[in-house]
Formats: sequence, C-alpha cells, structure tokens
Amino acid sequence: MNIKTTSKTSYDFYLILATTIVLFAISVVCIYGMFYFKYAKVHEMAPIVKAAYMNRMNIFVAPFFVVLILLLGICVPKRLLPARWLNFFALFLVVAAGVISFMYSVKIALLVCLVVSLALQTVVLFMACAGSQTLSFEKKGYWIRVGSSLVHLGLILFILDLFLHRHHVLHLVLFWITTGSTVLGMFFCFYSEAVARLIGGRKEI
Repeated sequence: MNIKTTSKTSYDFYLILATTIVLFAISVVCIYGMFYFKYAKVHEMAPIVKAAYMNRMNIFVAPFFVVLILLLGICVPKRLLPARWLNFFALFLVVAAGVISFMYSVKIALLVCLVVSLALQTVVLFMACAGSQTLSFEKKGYWIRVGSSLVHLGLILFILDLFLHRHHVLHLVLFWITTGSTVLGMFFCFYSEAVARLIGGRKEI
C-alpha cells in the first residue's frame, strides 16, 4: 500500500474516532442535564437558581465544544490539503487559537476557528458540486461527495448557531440553513445511486 495513502487513512481514522468520542461526551452531558433538570425539578426553582444551573452545565460541556471546533478546523482542510501539510495546519490552528484567546477571549478564538472552517467547507462544497477530483474523500461517487460536504457544512453552521443564538433573526436563518443542509446531505449520501438515476448525467463511480 502507498505510504501516503496509509498516512491519510490513519489521519482520517483518528479524526473520526476523536470526533465520535467528543460527540458522545457532549451527548452524555446533555442527556444527564435534561434528566437532572426534570428529576430535581429545577424548572420549579427560582430564576437565579435555574440560571446558575444552566451556567454550570455550560461550563461542563464547554471544553468538549472547544475540542470539537478544533477538530472541525482540522477535519475540513484534510479534503483540500495533502496529509503532510495537515500537521502543520493543525499546529497553526491551535497556536492561532491560543494567541487570539490570550489577546481577546476564548469565544472570539473559537468564532475565528468556526469562520475559517466555514469558509474552507464552502470551498469544498463548491468544488464537490463542480465534480473536482482533487478533493480527498473516503467514498467515491459524485452525490456522496456532495452529500458529505453538505453534512459537514450543516455541522459547522449548527455550532455557529449555538454561538449566535441570542441574535433571533440570524439564529432562525442559520437554523433552517443547517436543517436543510444536513437533511439534504444525508439524503444524497444514503440514496446516492437513486439520485444519480433520477437526475441522470452523473454516475456514481
């Protein structure tokens, strides 16, 4: 097997594994928080107590979201960059996030990482729609590549929406774009052959 291919596959495996673990941890915290909220009857307590509980849960889950955003910042460019450049990009991203956190705040640093990931993922989506063969995907097939790009875009927008939920109008716009992108992306991934037959002109190879 080609050494470059092996390196890329290993990188993909560890990124997928790390992302799965982080998402699982976030799910556990969220499920625990919901059950405890109901069991302890927090909703019946004074507003200041409810606010304190929500802040405490946010503190618990925040480190996992930080890691998830950094993983997204590394995962997206792996479609565009060769394996040997990913380590340099990952190091640059972590250092840049650290510097911005020190100069401004952790929230600003994470927003910068999200915006960079969003910009790169948008480029990946356009290239996938254009049928570019230079992108690196585990699976072959035009509609699978487009679907995967849409799902990743939806995930980035979902996290960005969490940051900007206080802006009501923007929150609604991001929510519906996230929903449409994720649902459409999963449809293309799961039913790529059916979509190819329906639309025609594209073969899943």
